[in-house]
Amino acid sequence: MEKTINIDGQKVRLKSTAGTPKRYKAQFRKDYFSELLKLSKLMTNVDGDTFDLSKIDYSELDYLDFEVFYNFIWVLAKTANKEIGDPQEWLDEFDAMPIAEVFPEIIDLLESSITSKKKLTK
Repeated sequence: MEKTINIDGQKVRLKSTAGTPKRYKAQFRKDYFSELLKLSKLMTNVDGDTFDLSKIDYSELDYLDFEVFYNFIWVLAKTANKEIGDPQEWLDEFDAMPIAEVFPEIIDLLESSITSKKKLTK
């Protein structure tokens, strides 16, 4: 799955493939799916296209690690464009990374890595 989004006035191509979880593990030494499950509780708070950080319950703050957001955004960008630099260099290309705006845009890409397109038959 692939899409182009706007981050800080720049068009950024993002892509999720079967290789995305391995790329994530190679770069960050953390399991993609474990990190995604940590965020799953936050994803339930996404209402349509609106992700509102102010609606996060204090009990959910254990799940909130902005580094994970940055890592997911970077790995989706790196999957789409092998030429981008390491995460720090790439993030430095932006004046701001508006997580509350970007996160709703990447949810479908993250979900595509764990959902099946094929219906299971018995």
